[in-house]
Amino acid sequence: MKGARRVERSSEKSREKEKVITKTVKPTEAAPLVGTTLVATTCGSPGNTYSAILSRNEAVKDAKRLKNFLELRDKYVHKKVVFEDPLFPADNSSLFYSCAPPLNIEWKRPSEICDNPKFIIDGANRTDICQGDLGDCWLLAAIACLTLNEKLLYRVIPPNQSFTDNYAGIFHFQIWRYGEWMDVVVDDRLPTCNNQLAFTRSGKKNEFWSALLEKAYAKLHGSYEALKGGNALEAMEDFTGGVTEFFEVEEAPKELFRIMRKALERGSLMGSSIDKVVSREQTTKTSTGLVKGHAYSITAVEEGAQKDLKDTRIRLVRLRDPWGISASPTCVSNNWTSLVHSDQDKKRLMPIEGGEFWLSFQNFLDNFTKLEICNLTPDTLKDDGTSNWTVTVNEGRWVKGCSAGGCRNFPDTFWTNPQYRICLLEEDDEQEDEQRGCTVVIALMQKGRRKERHMGAVLHTIGFFVYEVPKELHGSNKPLSTDFFLYNSSAARSKSYVNLREVTERVRLMPGEYVIVPSTFDPHKESEFILRIFTEKKSTSEVIEGTIEADEPEEYKKKKLKPGEPEEEQETEEEKQFRLIYQQIAGEDMEICANELRSVLNKVVAKHIELKTVEFSLESCRSMIALMDTDGSGNLNLQEFKHLWKKIKEWQVIFKRYDSDSSGTIKSNEMRNAVEDAGFHLNNQLYNIIAMRYADENMELDFDSYICCLVRLEGMFRTFKAFDKDGEGMIKLSVLEWLQLTMYA
Repeated sequence: MKGARRVERSSEKSREKEKVITKTVKPTEAAPLVGTTLVATTCGSPGNTYSAILSRNEAVKDAKRLKNFLELRDKYVHKKVVFEDPLFPADNSSLFYSCAPPLNIEWKRPSEICDNPKFIIDGANRTDICQGDLGDCWLLAAIACLTLNEKLLYRVIPPNQSFTDNYAGIFHFQIWRYGEWMDVVVDDRLPTCNNQLAFTRSGKKNEFWSALLEKAYAKLHGSYEALKGGNALEAMEDFTGGVTEFFEVEEAPKELFRIMRKALERGSLMGSSIDKVVSREQTTKTSTGLVKGHAYSITAVEEGAQKDLKDTRIRLVRLRDPWGISASPTCVSNNWTSLVHSDQDKKRLMPIEGGEFWLSFQNFLDNFTKLEICNLTPDTLKDDGTSNWTVTVNEGRWVKGCSAGGCRNFPDTFWTNPQYRICLLEEDDEQEDEQRGCTVVIALMQKGRRKERHMGAVLHTIGFFVYEVPKELHGSNKPLSTDFFLYNSSAARSKSYVNLREVTERVRLMPGEYVIVPSTFDPHKESEFILRIFTEKKSTSEVIEGTIEADEPEEYKKKKLKPGEPEEEQETEEEKQFRLIYQQIAGEDMEICANELRSVLNKVVAKHIELKTVEFSLESCRSMIALMDTDGSGNLNLQEFKHLWKKIKEWQVIFKRYDSDSSGTIKSNEMRNAVEDAGFHLNNQLYNIIAMRYADENMELDFDSYICCLVRLEGMFRTFKAFDKDGEGMIKLSVLEWLQLTMYA
């Protein structure tokens, strides 16, 4: 393809380094369903241009509408009325979006299910989480891990909630959501079947914290069905705000056991699973009894003392099945008893009832395929000491036809992706010579895909590249161009593009300026995202938006025209004919209106077969008159018209330059360059708006739309400068002035 030929200009070594690899990660969703299996259907395509630009975090709306939890609770306690959540009603809309509930669901409050309901009994622990008739084992595995760290647990589950003191049927939970902690409020109406909880339940029949936490998480994502299938990392991160790392066990480093032990020592959450391969047999269990496509939480790792030079020490991994009811696999290890030297050791090491068991580390490697770790700080796995990290969070979005450029396999559009500049100021402390540089942890997360499942959303395959900025561009706020990416290799990158909610990579770079380019694997995939950057030493980070300004007409005309392109200094033969046509149409008043202008332009453009435009629209001609009408007559005189025609000729040259395939259209991503060549310098948000406003369904602009866009830009810049008399870059308008400008623009 054309793009591939352009990349071949790089060296063989460079091409191999920049090869983009993708991986597909299957979600874990196994659930002990009885009867009907839940199946998600695909609806219309989500995340169109409008939603990408105008979407808002629904949880923020909830927080504003439901106000403060204590305020609400006290209000209902005073009224002696139990709370009913209007934002997550007790009906089918909160259950499933693709089908009717597979069970006969009744919504009941805990007091209607049992006597003496309790929120938490003797502290929350991992035996309080038993999976019901919903494929959200990945979520429950994360909750089970959460119970191992009391500090984290009670951040998510605020204390002092009960079914007795100040009870009003209302509870709340703290969940991390895309860079901030959200207070999620729910009522205590829970889905039941035959007077038993249909989904997550505790081993104690009168304990309800885990069921209510699951409901809060379902509310955050729109329904219970939205929780079907996932990776434990996602929920681990939502319960901690930490940084996730993912390992394919077959490809894991040799020191994996040490990494796991060190992670648990520092409070990290950890889970593992076995990929499910679809086959004719549809087998869900291995020969040892472990369940494929099912998330297990890792609750401990233990290592015995070394007794000989061969290092035959005992190494064990303790896992827990969220179902809590399955028989232990046949490969369990009882070697934990060899590590017991006191009653305290026995209490710490003994598996607790409800699906918990030990495996030898080798059996763990032989049976499991994925390991997921959520680190509370970026230095959890690598460094022996704790560090104070500088953290920056950048929000962005990929918009079809504008800023969703895909990976480096698509060189014509890759450069249009959002770009984030980071300046590393000093090297890490206490380094060996071979490890000099700055440690940077980069985490790219796509937003809202689970919540949009009912519209057919799936996780995009995402990743990122890091480039060193040339010294001559240091301090510039201008995005790197397509030529830069064609002839420069990356300094670092994500190992592969993966269909996870978040992709994380730890890299080491020398001090300097760098640009991070996050992208989906394929172009035109829309989504919002956040890019988190962690550095051990001081650094700065900012999005490269570009400046918003317009060149003076004479300056950009001379600057942008290439050798051999006409400057149109003298009246050409075509202009003479054009003037004669104008005089014939203008009539006695020697002015033309929008209809007359349209007639003139269409007659002239008809002679330019290469433009292939569907004529100028009446609306475009009205916009042109509004731009050039200096005397406020609503018409154009000959001088105004000549000035307009001069601009159209200049813009026509630019249009042909970017209509490389002579289709009579230019692609919306090339509109960035065309706008720049026309002398307008805009930021990413404005380019997104241009794509939404002027491009067709194929993300292309014909000549009419192109001219209409440039006319609007010229008019708005000119008007702003007229009102910005002191040159401060700010204007103040009355309602009347604003309406006059926008209605006539």
